[in-house]
Amino acid sequence: MKYGIALFPSKKLQDLVNSYRKRYDPHYALVSPHVTLKSTFDASEEEIKQVAKELRHTAKTAKPLDLEIKKVSSFSPVNNVIYLKVEPTDEMQELHDRLHTGALSSEPEYAFVPHITLGQNLSDDEHSDVLGSIKMLDIHHKEVIDRFHLLYQLDNGSWTVYETFLLGKESE
Repeated sequence: MKYGIALFPSKKLQDLVNSYRKRYDPHYALVSPHVTLKSTFDASEEEIKQVAKELRHTAKTAKPLDLEIKKVSSFSPVNNVIYLKVEPTDEMQELHDRLHTGALSSEPEYAFVPHITLGQNLSDDEHSDVLGSIKMLDIHHKEVIDRFHLLYQLDNGSWTVYETFLLGKESE
């Protein structure tokens, strides 16, 4: 089964992001707006139990994270993804790094660039037009994230929460 690990921002920020995603992101209906901490990985039922145990320990020893957004950016020319740039913090980088060790040991495919996708799989012209208009928005958002989520992919391609881990606390 396929799994991933993500942070979900507040409903207020998700609503703003979804106002763009429903037009510019073909994955809009498959997953809520999020910051990916660990990309898709495969695990058996037995392996995921060990992973969840490790994630509980990781969460207990980590602190809540500041999530701050100041601008819209893009991964162009590598790919036509438009996103809200999450200001990197040492705490977020440390959590990301820890989620690539132990039972989850792997080398990330890309450097960690915390972001929340607004649009993807756009043609070059559409990407340029949409990015130009969205960049004019004055976006300033700050919140504290106190949990991360282990997600799994359903047969229809959508993602749902397998388990939630509270940062700095024992998971119930």
